[in-house]
Amino acid sequence: MSCSKYLLSRELLIFFQQFIVCFILTLRTYALYGRSKRLLIWMVAVVIALAGAASAGIFGHSSSTVIVVPGVNCYESYATVSPASPGLAWVALFAYELLIFVLTVSRICKTKGLLRSPSLVMSRKNIIDIIFQDGAMYFAAMSLSNIPNILMFYYGSDINKASLATFTSCMSVTLVSRLMLNLHKSIDPGYLSTRSP
Repeated sequence: MSCSKYLLSRELLIFFQQFIVCFILTLRTYALYGRSKRLLIWMVAVVIALAGAASAGIFGHSSSTVIVVPGVNCYESYATVSPASPGLAWVALFAYELLIFVLTVSRICKTKGLLRSPSLVMSRKNIIDIIFQDGAMYFAAMSLSNIPNILMFYYGSDINKASLATFTSCMSVTLVSRLMLNLHKSIDPGYLSTRSP
């Protein structure tokens, strides 16, 4: 496989990973809002707009050239692109994660009266608390990972421009998996649990 094909397949893999992450976050928010069709239509429209911007950012740069670092193989090569192109995809993803976080906090404030309830930080007894706490931790961790990634795309040198993209993508997939497993654990006691007759 040539270096340019490798880099394209890597970008496609990251794009589809992040699309699945956004799909899962959308499902969680849709469930949190009681399966509101209006909210779902609005979120799908936002996803389509941001996916278009991300696609243009990732695949719209036709003037990319591959730099092969002397002494290393193709898998450690980097593409030089216009400064805003790939960073635009990560900005779109960050904007969508921010939207999901704002929607989650808004719903929790309406449901639980967050500003009046100091016990929300300490309690993990019901599903609303778990969704809020896990969502807040996800957003904080992804912000700490995504902001340096975006800054690297805009201000990094050509050789390390995409150096944090794989890490950020892996963090996102891992944290969403933890969100879902933690939610499942809070609902289902497991198949090894004993049930009294």
